[in-house]
Amino acid sequence: MFVQIAMAGVLAPAMATAVWLANSWEVRVIALLMLAEAATPLPMPAFLSGCWEQRTEAGRWTEECWTDTRGGLMIGSGRDGNGDKVGNWEWMRIERGADGNLMFYGSPKGAPAVGFKAVEGDGKSITFVNASHDYPQRVRYVMTEMGLDAEVSLADGNNPNRWSYRRTAGAPQK
Repeated sequence: MFVQIAMAGVLAPAMATAVWLANSWEVRVIALLMLAEAATPLPMPAFLSGCWEQRTEAGRWTEECWTDTRGGLMIGSGRDGNGDKVGNWEWMRIERGADGNLMFYGSPKGAPAVGFKAVEGDGKSITFVNASHDYPQRVRYVMTEMGLDAEVSLADGNNPNRWSYRRTAGAPQK
């Protein structure tokens, strides 16, 4: 009936076109496909599991270790230093929130955890963003042929800090 009233000229022609489009099967199919894509959760980043390390010739080192994805939760730890001295350390976790989205939480030196929402990912990479945080605003991991690359930056990718990790001895080979 709404379409008939619109066609009779009671509503503006643009509204009649919008009503026709809303009732077309093509729009319904496209809308369902868009909803299905938006509702598909990103996979847990299982590729992170294990221990990773970067060393320099000058004796500096950085390491991260991640548990498996068991129970929809990954727990991580990270630290860096020089020789036998630890400079910084951090507790981390990745879990699926109540809304189904993956979240990364970082807690440097035991500070309150800061959350970053996963915005893209596949079986070999994942990116988390929190544009309202001072720094970092983006946390990104990418599996490479040589190991694991990690980067923290501003949300737009500026001001990056990067690490290229290799699996440490004893870590499970994936």
